Amino acid sequence: MGKIPQFIVYNKMKTKFLYVLTALTVFSLFYSCKEPPIPLSSAYIESLSVNGKSLSSDGTAMNVPIDSVIIQVIFSTEIDNLKISPDKIYVSNNDKVQFEILTTENPRELKLKLKDKLNYYTKYTLYINSGENLGVNIIDNSKVNFLTELDTTPKFPVISTDSLLTLVQKQTFRYFWDYAHPVSGFARERLGSGETVTTGGTGFGLMAILVGIERSFITRSQGYEQINKIVSFLSRPQTDKFHGAFPHWMNGTTGKVIPFSTKDNGADLIETSFLMQGLLTVQAYFKFGNSSEQAMCAAIQQLWEKVEWNWFQKNGEQKLYWHWSPDYKWDMNMPITGWNEGLIAYVLAASSPTFPITKPVYDNGWARNGAMKNGNAYYGVTLPLGEGYGGPLFFTHYSFLGLDPRNLSDVYANYWTQNLAHAKINYNYCVANPRGYYGYGENCWGLTASDFPDGYTASSPSNDRGTIAPTAALASFPYTPVESVKALNFFYYTLGNRIWGEYGFKDAFSLSRRWFAESYLAIDQGPVIIMIENYRSGLIWNNFMSCPDVKSGLTKLGFNY
Repeated sequence: MGKIPQFIVYNKMKTKFLYVLTALTVFSLFYSCKEPPIPLSSAYIESLSVNGKSLSSDGTAMNVPIDSVIIQVIFSTEIDNLKISPDKIYVSNNDKVQFEILTTENPRELKLKLKDKLNYYTKYTLYINSGENLGVNIIDNSKVNFLTELDTTPKFPVISTDSLLTLVQKQTFRYFWDYAHPVSGFARERLGSGETVTTGGTGFGLMAILVGIERSFITRSQGYEQINKIVSFLSRPQTDKFHGAFPHWMNGTTGKVIPFSTKDNGADLIETSFLMQGLLTVQAYFKFGNSSEQAMCAAIQQLWEKVEWNWFQKNGEQKLYWHWSPDYKWDMNMPITGWNEGLIAYVLAASSPTFPITKPVYDNGWARNGAMKNGNAYYGVTLPLGEGYGGPLFFTHYSFLGLDPRNLSDVYANYWTQNLAHAKINYNYCVANPRGYYGYGENCWGLTASDFPDGYTASSPSNDRGTIAPTAALASFPYTPVESVKALNFFYYTLGNRIWGEYGFKDAFSLSRRWFAESYLAIDQGPVIIMIENYRSGLIWNNFMSCPDVKSGLTKLGFNY
């Protein structure tokens, strides 16, 4: 074939170019005649709720059912539910949860119903991300959380209340028996505290050992051997004492003080009072025993008589002071004034056969000449003494492990009425749950000093961080048996091994923050076993109150008992 002439190739290319140019021109003219797209309306979330509970962004709804969750979102402008983007609006707990869109008459409302059955006590999050969605431009990211309900199926076999009380006492007793310091026999401050032992907690432990004997967890002989180890350690010259009083903490092997804080490196009169309360109870329990037991009781008497209670009046003031340091003297400058856990210090100081205080010290120092009175009603209960709402519940426990409040009264109060009112207010507050914490109610209550997710705090209605301490309700058994047994069942059967372990109930938990302590503290474990026993038999009350010195001190201060 011959070559195609050059002019023919040129004309074909020109024709093709004209075709393309014409097409582009027509396309351009067509779109130049259309109106530009209308921008999407901007929208923001006006309200958001989970099962009717309104939440702000990043808020949390509590105790949501696992199989009936309705989420309602109200936007600032009309939306199109058919244009939902599942990548921008979704519910997730790592895996996305399926939902359906419910019809609604409100054009600004998005209503979702979760289709999947959720897990118990699990956190889920609804995410609503900014950008084009639902036919609008959502201008802010937003998310809300919800915690599903607890599984109430019993986690352990159901037994009688009496058997459960014995089980709790037996398991809690192990803290003071199995976990006692091997050299001194003292109670360790807390799980993992090693050489650090606590004098006040050891006083509680001494009373716990008596419960162990009476409940046949150990024999009388075993109990005596352990208590005698403690008494012998306290009696050693090398064990630190300050005017007969003991420090808050000491080394369980050497007996040397371990500072509780920089200036708190000497005597602690409150901790000494808790220790002496335990020692005097032990003395009453063993006083008619064999020769070895009576020798131990004589050693306790020497420890008791060496405490210079009136020296802690700080140069003769009409009040007792909490601390004294050989290095810092009275720098801590903390008088013991009511109402708090310090009543036992004044009772024992008045009871001392060697260094007693007088009644004016009690009236002026502790009672503040009546200024410790309250008389206001909280949640329908009148509180005779102390701060508003009563304060932490250990005020009703620590002094009253041995001091029997059932018939105790003086010019300032009836102490059974006081303690019962305090416990009832604490209970009623938790039932009312004004801060909306997860789980609070008639089965889950009790605010006192304990660990909490951020450290340690003295929880009370006035200082509520959402943390329940089992010791609060369980040590209140004498005052609130019906309410306390409900809490006991909840702690044991519903929460189960989340808080139940080798030494009984762990220190505290916060259902709102999904936090469960791993800790045990001597001063929290002790009141559980002791006050349950006082509720059941009055064992510790009866022995402590039988002490002649204690009777003399109470009479001197004007108590009826």
